[in-house]
Amino acid sequence: MNKILITIFSLILSASTVFAKDMRFIQVDSSLCSSANSEKFETLVTKINNEKNVDFVVFTGDNIAKSNKKNLETFVSKAKKLNAPFYVVLGNKDLNKQKELGKKEYMEYLGENIRFYKKINSPSYSFEKNKWLFIVVDGAKEVIPTSGGYFKAETLDWLSNQLTINKDKNVVIFQHFPIIPPANKETKMTYKAEDYLEMLAEHKNIKAIVSGNFNVNNEKDVANILHISTANAPQYRVVDIMGYDTDSPLFWSTIKE
Repeated sequence: MNKILITIFSLILSASTVFAKDMRFIQVDSSLCSSANSEKFETLVTKINNEKNVDFVVFTGDNIAKSNKKNLETFVSKAKKLNAPFYVVLGNKDLNKQKELGKKEYMEYLGENIRFYKKINSPSYSFEKNKWLFIVVDGAKEVIPTSGGYFKAETLDWLSNQLTINKDKNVVIFQHFPIIPPANKETKMTYKAEDYLEMLAEHKNIKAIVSGNFNVNNEKDVANILHISTANAPQYRVVDIMGYDTDSPLFWSTIKE
């Protein structure tokens, strides 16, 4: 009898493995790439390339240590060695419009040097993978950069529209600045985060919001949205969406270094 039960359980497990599919992405926050520490960034890229079955990598902001063209060139040249496609979120350290890099210049450089960025002309954009929608939302300031986030009204309107027209898709949002703070750090708080949260309450298709900035590893489920915050590189987070093609996908993540 026990053998029969074990056989049935094995068949059920095998069937679930066959029909339920997994999707994996890697999040890196604050890679702090510059000419001075490019070797450390190369080591990080090598470690990520050793991870198996990675669908894409997302850099969730502060991709360069200081906002200048040389650091951005270094970051892009090293990141292009990744075996998987990578997507970029802008953080406060990436920008300084008064010097070399405003949002326009930053995104134009990505478009000129990364094949899959050629059609992206805004720091807020979306892409699809396995019928899921992944949305990058820009909350950085370019004139007087600060460590706190600021999501403009027009950005939230754009995001709300994306969520509405894709209401039948599961959605994951990537941004540098959390709207559910993972720690009590006054200078890093997002301005009027309540406006953002109020807008999100109107939509039911957001599964997770993935961010960084606080240098804290944390996960909180708030109103059925998983808010993930990841500490600075060289740590990175491997996120598996298990059973992404089912009605009950499960997020499972691991911190690596």
